[in-house]
Amino acid sequence: MDAAAFQHVRDSFARQGLMKHLGAELTGLTSGRCEIRVAHRPELTQQHGYFHAGVTASIADSASGYAAYSLMPGDSSVLTVEYKINLVAPAEGDALIARGRVLRSGKTLKICAADVFVVNGAEEILCATSLSTVMALTGRSDSSRSRHPPAR
Repeated sequence: MDAAAFQHVRDSFARQGLMKHLGAELTGLTSGRCEIRVAHRPELTQQHGYFHAGVTASIADSASGYAAYSLMPGDSSVLTVEYKINLVAPAEGDALIARGRVLRSGKTLKICAADVFVVNGAEEILCATSLSTVMALTGRSDSSRSRHPPAR
């Protein structure tokens, strides 16, 4: 697939306020796969100095969601309906990398997995793994919706 085929994924990622807040970057995207990277910053850590589990879970969720979205038409929307994460090692390092992949792509539901690695120099250490169910909302815009109805 050419790069234009995934433009809806890149556009959607660019609209995510949380990913911007975390300083997350979409660093890899192919059909059914997505990679997201976050550089270490003190404000992304918990009390021991490790990346906070919320950061780890957020990029795992987005990597799975965008892996799924890469298999959906551009006029659709994507929504996580369930996910589970196991934190398997402290996330102490220079960066986190989440690599999401689609395990099963149904018409409406996509079953996805993501592994999150903490980067220390050239070494990557698995720190979390997740499993998720992502829903395709066919024919529904992926652009942001107002939280409040327009004034009348």
